[in-house]
Amino acid sequence: MDIMTLLLFIPACFALNMSPGPNNLMAMNNATRYGFHSALFAGAGRLIAFAGMIFLAAAGLAVILHTSAAIFTVIKVTGACYLFWLAFKLWTADTHSKETAQTQENKKQFELMQQEFFLAAGNPKAILIFTAFLPQFVTTEAPAGLQFFTLGFTFLLLEWLAIAIYALFGLYLRQWFAEPLKRQLFNRSCGTLLASAGIGLLFTRRN
Repeated sequence: MDIMTLLLFIPACFALNMSPGPNNLMAMNNATRYGFHSALFAGAGRLIAFAGMIFLAAAGLAVILHTSAAIFTVIKVTGACYLFWLAFKLWTADTHSKETAQTQENKKQFELMQQEFFLAAGNPKAILIFTAFLPQFVTTEAPAGLQFFTLGFTFLLLEWLAIAIYALFGLYLRQWFAEPLKRQLFNRSCGTLLASAGIGLLFTRRN
């Protein structure tokens, strides 16, 4: 695709990737609790969900969410309930565990990846963003499928970079929350923010 279009897409896309949200908050929390590599590995779940959404947007199937209030509502409520569940788990997490970070990392990686996947997949606004955002950079001068692939692949690369940045920030915070009481405060703060995001998701509309 046109290089100038791609150069315009990258900063706009990265700003979208870096915007605070439940998934980026989860990456930061995962790094604080389980380490940088676990947070980065868990982020693969988010990328898988986003890749599926990009495919749906490219195939034009996302129009279903625009036209079906029932499907949109089901996905929205399910995603909000999952956010509330994650918030509850963070609020009640054991901060006095004697497990080492390595033990936690080995045990939790796939569970964390599943959390990232369902957190991303449970937000119907995400696929609507792909439907509205990516086509702005698709021109009629080249095959649309190849352009969607290029834009989608670039988006996923930048998303993984955003995951790494938030995870590094969480890793830095890890030094500040070494004490159980401070970890509990951090977990409950993150849980409150996730619950707030769930409430916000319940009030989202298709427009």
